[in-house]
Amino acid sequence: MQMKLTGWIVSLIFFTLTLNKSERKRNLEYPAFSAEAHRGGRGLMPENTIPAMLSALKNTDISTLEMDTHITKDGEVVVTHDDYLSSEFMLRPDGSEIDKTEAKKYVIYQMDYKSLKQFIIGSKHYPAFPQQQKVKTYIPRLADLIDSIQYAIKSTGRKQCFYDIEIKSSEKGDDIFHPKPEKFAELLLSVIQKKGILPFTVIQSFDKRALQFVHKKYPSVKISYLANNNKTYEEHIADLGFKPFIIGSSYKGFNPDIIKKAHADGVKVLTATVNTKEEIEKLRALKIDGIMTDYPNLFQK
Repeated sequence: MQMKLTGWIVSLIFFTLTLNKSERKRNLEYPAFSAEAHRGGRGLMPENTIPAMLSALKNTDISTLEMDTHITKDGEVVVTHDDYLSSEFMLRPDGSEIDKTEAKKYVIYQMDYKSLKQFIIGSKHYPAFPQQQKVKTYIPRLADLIDSIQYAIKSTGRKQCFYDIEIKSSEKGDDIFHPKPEKFAELLLSVIQKKGILPFTVIQSFDKRALQFVHKKYPSVKISYLANNNKTYEEHIADLGFKPFIIGSSYKGFNPDIIKKAHADGVKVLTATVNTKEEIEKLRALKIDGIMTDYPNLFQK
């Protein structure tokens, strides 16, 4: 009886592991069409914040959360777009305005995270996005943002989203606005690996140096090369030195021919930033593989 029971338990464990493996594989498939909340959907919520990401997950049909990363003075990977604190939508810890003339003194890479976290995002009216809700919050660490998203997915039973994470670096910004691309990439990948989201993460950048490093050291990582529209598809590939998972092209001056050539080469094409339903439908008719939008509610069924 004991042997039969043991055998039954072993069979059950094997079945459960097999089922879980199958479920993980199903959930990890890259979307046939990647509907992406640009900076978490800054048209509706404060950009690159935890409230924005959670709102996009809960209230829209997006498949992918897009975000930007920087590094602080003490080596924390944080989710924010600009090299410094923007006077357009950031406030000092006491709620006072950041004057435009002094904004650039608040360089992310020159600030410890403890200090950076005190600054306020989401309380100030942002004229560029009049629909954006006022939610007092802060610039998050990537690790904390991932924890919040993964908890929300687990607790609600929502299908696993993908992460489209940008390395915000450039050659002229090395050791001024960010560490050199190799160190930047290592710090970012360390967080992603620790949090277990690597299988459903795409690393994107305009900085080919960062992508070349990631591709060489972490060849299994999905890479998106944010390309310049003034170049042809062939020039992009030659410039990068390898075929990425995705070519990211700006919607301004978008050339549909890149879709045909990329697809023939086994590469996906994604564009940003598209903020009307009509433009989204036009691009989908061209068989584009993904679109970033500031208004993720445009993907609402």
